[in-house]
Amino acid sequence: MGTRILVASRNPKKLAELRRVLDENRIEGLELVSLADLPPFSEAPETGATFEENALAKARDGARETGLPCVADDSGLEVDALRGMPGVLSARWSGRHGADDANNELLLAQLRDVPDERRGAQFVSACALVVPGGAETVVRGEWRGTIRREPAGDRGFGYDPLFQPDGETRTSAQLAPEEKDAQSHRGRALRQLLPALTELV
Repeated sequence: MGTRILVASRNPKKLAELRRVLDENRIEGLELVSLADLPPFSEAPETGATFEENALAKARDGARETGLPCVADDSGLEVDALRGMPGVLSARWSGRHGADDANNELLLAQLRDVPDERRGAQFVSACALVVPGGAETVVRGEWRGTIRREPAGDRGFGYDPLFQPDGETRTSAQLAPEEKDAQSHRGRALRQLLPALTELV
């Protein structure tokens, strides 16, 4: 079966993303399990001021509670015209955690009067790997682009339908999964974790 690694998420798309990155780099011998696969434990609230703090707190929690090496990510959108917001508040920008449509509508309303040339933004992902009684690794990936004036595409989640990566005519919600992995903030961060993950095989 290989070494079990906890991915501290209930989002199957995040699990699939790490699986694809491992497969693409021919790393075998790691079995990924999610929070949905394990008995529940009390998870500390995400109160960090940075993506890195939140990712590390989640990974430490998971490793301590399960005894498994744990990968956690905290990611979000930083909009230039909003001085880096919503940032760590991205998932609950509209007041309810994970309300993607409401978050997107609020963001569009806040940017309604911002001209196209000032709609720059970046997706950020901090990924942490914590090995019980061992090393802690934290990495960061960024993906620059602009915020469109209306959503397009039905792939991905969160702000993907509004985010047009630099050099693209499509939004990240219109990219095929392997295209997104090659460019995305989380793909970039996960690839930086590969040396530490390879040591666990």
